[in-house]
Amino acid sequence: MTGKQPTLRERTRRAVQRDIADAALQLFVSRGYDATTIDDIAAAVGMSQRSVFRYFATKEDIVVGKFDLGADDMLDNLRERPADEPVWTSLRRLFDIVDTTDQQQVSKPVQRVILETPALLAVYLRKLQSMQHAVVAVLRERAAAAGGPYAADDPTPGALAAAAFGCLVAAQHAWLASTTEDSLADYVDRAMAALGPRSG
Repeated sequence: MTGKQPTLRERTRRAVQRDIADAALQLFVSRGYDATTIDDIAAAVGMSQRSVFRYFATKEDIVVGKFDLGADDMLDNLRERPADEPVWTSLRRLFDIVDTTDQQQVSKPVQRVILETPALLAVYLRKLQSMQHAVVAVLRERAAAAGGPYAADDPTPGALAAAAFGCLVAAQHAWLASTTEDSLADYVDRAMAALGPRSG
């Protein structure tokens, strides 16, 4: 079951946010994060600086805000996985959107900017932490719906989610360091396979 469908106003806002984020990421890759100003980003999308700040509070949020735009899709994807599917397999499928959001030649430079810029990395890791908490809630919903709810103090869903997101970050770092043609998805597969199949 998916969450409530966004209103037209919400969809319009998200579309503008995507446009701003896409323009900003291209500038960060071509000019560097520190050398790119909010005015540069505003000019790239034909907006005023003030208008950009209506959609993103800080320059850092513009970058990692792009991940927020896909968070609902990721959670919906997790909710829609087969009820009898091993949790570890469902968590792997949670990350499918990460590899398909951008073409590889764009996303690799973008992810390098994020992971190698301390201010962006800090915000990105906070975003992942927030998403991880949301995933734990979905795992608990899923277990309850299947008739085998987790106890309130059971660390299992939290441990599974933490391990999965840890694999994602490890895969991103390894992928950026690689010189192969393998995709990020290949590295996520390898990272998650290293821990073996898990069940909830």
